[in-house]
Amino acid sequence: MSPEIYGVLAQILLLVGLSFPLGRYIAKVYKGKKVWSDFMRPVERFIYRVAGIDPNEEMSWKQFLKALLIVDVFWFVWGVLQGIVPLNPDGNPGQSVHQAFNTAISFMVNCNEQHYSGESGATYLTQLCVIMLFQFVTVATGMAAMAGVMKALSEKTTQTIGNFWR
Repeated sequence: MSPEIYGVLAQILLLVGLSFPLGRYIAKVYKGKKVWSDFMRPVERFIYRVAGIDPNEEMSWKQFLKALLIVDVFWFVWGVLQGIVPLNPDGNPGQSVHQAFNTAISFMVNCNEQHYSGESGATYLTQLCVIMLFQFVTVATGMAAMAGVMKALSEKTTQTIGNFWR
């Protein structure tokens, strides 16, 4: 067998091996049970306090959607304004408005379509604070939306679906 086959097999085994413990961990987090990452709770409470968010307040689907859209609009604007960020030692030109719009939208809908060539089409700070950040933020937003839908389905209610921020 070729080394490529070993690599593919290792990836599949790793994926299957990690899916069960990570799935159990995520289920515990969504149910509010104790998990190993609870040591970050003080930081989380501080952020809630500074932002004026009550994490225990139940939201209707309209409030939940409003919170989700606020987050998405903020990150969209952040992504479109990427052409004006500093840390550009190679002197790469910033993306055009059309290109920045395309990049931000593609990451916001999780298709991650990129029509530029890495280091020559985006500044270092854009790659770090937009592209790489969106790899996490947009998936986390989708997971939060999914958690609200699953909570509503499990409780068979549309009155409250949890708290988007929590």
